[in-house]
Amino acid sequence: MTVNNSPVSTISESWPWPDSLDALVAAPKHHTLLLEDDRVRVLQTTIPAGDVVPLHTHRWGGFAYVQSWSHFIRRDERRRVLFDSREAGEPPAVPCAQWMPPLPPHTVENLGPREISILIVEIKIGERKIVELQNSAVSTPPSEVNRG
Repeated sequence: MTVNNSPVSTISESWPWPDSLDALVAAPKHHTLLLEDDRVRVLQTTIPAGDVVPLHTHRWGGFAYVQSWSHFIRRDERRRVLFDSREAGEPPAVPCAQWMPPLPPHTVENLGPREISILIVEIKIGERKIVELQNSAVSTPPSEVNRG
């Protein structure tokens, strides 16, 4: 599959949702592909104040680097509220980074007043490998990290 003449990885059989719901296909106005290879996919997500991102998925988890933020509501395909940021306590200080799980079909409504801008790095390796990498990063002394 290609989007804007760039390859988009085929969704594996274990992912139950169709390629047509991939963020780049279903919501191209809000997602821009910056880089993709067999290990990662990097997306720039931009949601203007008041916009609703159409129903889409994120096949791979990874991390999100939040560049600008506003309150939002994430809903599932039946319009049930999955997450309302107004009920989650204090907003994050931006910029910030946070882990992001794979996301099944959802919409995002930016409640405003600012644009939401997020750099998403989707990691295309299994969950077990991510946990191993997280554990090794925590247990590896800084002096060992830069050794080749």
